[in-house]
Amino acid sequence: MRRPIVPTLVMAGCLTLAGCGGSADGADAAPDLSVRAAYMPQPVTDSLAAGYLTVVNESDSSDDLVSATSDIAGDVTVHQTSGQKMKEAGPLEIPAGGRLVLESGSNHLMFEKLKHRPKEGETVSVKLRFTKTDPITVEMPVKSATYQPTSAHSSSTSHH
Repeated sequence: MRRPIVPTLVMAGCLTLAGCGGSADGADAAPDLSVRAAYMPQPVTDSLAAGYLTVVNESDSSDDLVSATSDIAGDVTVHQTSGQKMKEAGPLEIPAGGRLVLESGSNHLMFEKLKHRPKEGETVSVKLRFTKTDPITVEMPVKSATYQPTSAHSSSTSHH
């Protein structure tokens, strides 16, 4: 009588382990993302603002920035600038072991239908959504309208 019980217990144990293994593998696959150098130049109009930041991916798996939301704007979109034209961008890749840079004159966040015009010294909260990673909320400081972050590009122009 004992014989039929043993295979049933072993079978139940295998199913439980398989379920645990599956969820552990899924959690390990999520990229390790962090956000740095986020800022918003003080908007010059009451309806539009831009946001800039860098998303760093310290994992072996790429991810995509899909969308963003903020309580100060009716709409936040990811834009890309090509020449003198701006257009809404599709998902932007954050390569494995790399970074996605949103900067002036290139890809950036566009805040539309502002509920109020943020002033220098304030902080704007932005929630970034990705394909694989859980959303990341970023506190974005509002800088002067002419603020330029320190980088290799801006240091070469500061000699003039």
